[in-house]
Amino acid sequence: MLDDFLAYTLAGNRPDSAQQQGVCANGVGWRWLDDGVLQFEPPAGAGMSVGVTAHAGAAADPDAPVHSVLASAGVHGDETAPIELLSLLVRDIGAGRAPLACRLLVVLGNVAAMRAASRYIDDDLNRLFSGRHAQLPRSAEAPRAAALERAAAQFFANAPQRRSARWHIDMHTAIRASVFERFALLPHTGEPMSRAMFEWLRDAQIAAVLVHTTKGTTWSHFTAEACGADACTLELGKVRPFGQNDLTRFTGADAALRRLLAGETRRVSMPATDASVPRVFTVIDQITKHSDAFELLVDANVPNFTAYAQNTVLARDGGYRYTVSHAEERIVFPNPSVKPGLRAGLMVIETTQDVLASLH
Repeated sequence: MLDDFLAYTLAGNRPDSAQQQGVCANGVGWRWLDDGVLQFEPPAGAGMSVGVTAHAGAAADPDAPVHSVLASAGVHGDETAPIELLSLLVRDIGAGRAPLACRLLVVLGNVAAMRAASRYIDDDLNRLFSGRHAQLPRSAEAPRAAALERAAAQFFANAPQRRSARWHIDMHTAIRASVFERFALLPHTGEPMSRAMFEWLRDAQIAAVLVHTTKGTTWSHFTAEACGADACTLELGKVRPFGQNDLTRFTGADAALRRLLAGETRRVSMPATDASVPRVFTVIDQITKHSDAFELLVDANVPNFTAYAQNTVLARDGGYRYTVSHAEERIVFPNPSVKPGLRAGLMVIETTQDVLASLH
């Protein structure tokens, strides 16, 4: 199972009760919890605080609390590169090649869609969290959303109460191109962005960070709000079928995740003039599709983060108009094909200086 967790999961295999847990050669314990869900526990004495200064090969502090990290991919079944990365991570942990200094929950999200090589079966799984699945009880995705909520809640129930001790890294790839190939989305928590998360995103070679300002129904919103986790959604490149990904393009995020799990993090100064510091954009509005008459007045292949000048009309739907009101606004995730009532695009403005000044 651990040698190729992806193939095991795609094949629909389920271990019998005697094969649902074990210990790796390096003392890491593991348990199969559900289809596409594995939990790992570090060997005794391996607890190193996540989010504090360390270096490669640093000795673990046996008195440090054991932190908890949820690493997920495949919430959209066609976003295959991060799924492959997590499967390789499971293999390397099992073989002792990837050290583990924290509790880890690995989740492959929409397994049914992964098997069907589709984004989803009935509904976008990443719009069904925070209880929204209860509004669509007949959806093929609703039971999976409920199951993943339970898995996250149970996992984080045994973690220290501090947000800095609870992490969720949810990895995706995007349908369309982007001005910033690798970017992150941070859920709204009502708190300033954590310095540890921002530093980790820089370590992962993330070029831009999008900050939400309202509650949502995504996987990372759920873990941030309901589980108290430092959570982020990562967009790491383009959607491609299984076996057609150039995983070398994902080495920044993969290496940063492995350092996080090993308890090796980096704390450095981050002047805004440093080109490696992610640029930050804050959501100021969204374009909503109200009916089937909706028109999105942008090119079908417009990249994420494309900028538009003030007074540009970007959408119309009956009497509804979306007109750019700031000197410059950028559009993210434009999608006129969503169902009526859903978001057809996010509008953001740059706030890098303000966010850097607020880091704590």
